[in-house]
Amino acid sequence: MSGRDVVLARVRRALADVPRGEGPHDPPVPRDYRRVHGSRTVEETVELLAENLGDYRAVVHRCAPAGLPALIARLLAARGARTVAVPAGLDPRWLSAAEVAARPDRATDTARDLAAVDSVLTGCALAVAETGTLVLDAGPDQGRRRITLVPDHHICVVRVPDQVVGSVPEALPRLAPERPLTWISGPSATSDIELDRVEGVHGPRTLEVVLMAADGEG
Repeated sequence: MSGRDVVLARVRRALADVPRGEGPHDPPVPRDYRRVHGSRTVEETVELLAENLGDYRAVVHRCAPAGLPALIARLLAARGARTVAVPAGLDPRWLSAAEVAARPDRATDTARDLAAVDSVLTGCALAVAETGTLVLDAGPDQGRRRITLVPDHHICVVRVPDQVVGSVPEALPRLAPERPLTWISGPSATSDIELDRVEGVHGPRTLEVVLMAADGEG
């Protein structure tokens, strides 16, 4: 038997007890797990997000919308950034106070081009408090996936509380599965067999998250 025949035979054996006509979209599997864990308030959920982001070594900042341009300018200046990759739909006011050259997200850019960019600034689709995770879906203020994977410094703005959910089960119904979802939990990090942590291998070495509260909220 060929390797293909062996694999197909194993698949047939594994599916032997599946009723005929049942497809992958309608299996009789109960989906009765809890979507909401506990009874946190909105404020407590946001605090949990900030705490878990910090545990993953992301740097967390807070501001109101009016203070966002000044905060971003300060973060980029502290980094010494001169060029910033920006998605096509990013609000231009976010960079209005920064003395940097905005580099639009371009399909013609190569990995080498993006590696020469100092920072990237994006929004997000959602943030999950329990896992300290940012979810990007290539929306207008997020751009293509690779602009957030190649530059060494990523600033991500989360609108609080609208874009914050407590758990992954709460997040999934709000996300479109056909979109290219990127789930980010802290800066890029990996470790070798000796458990030596190395950051920046698969994405930005530094992740800064701005929790931008709606006017009048903390």
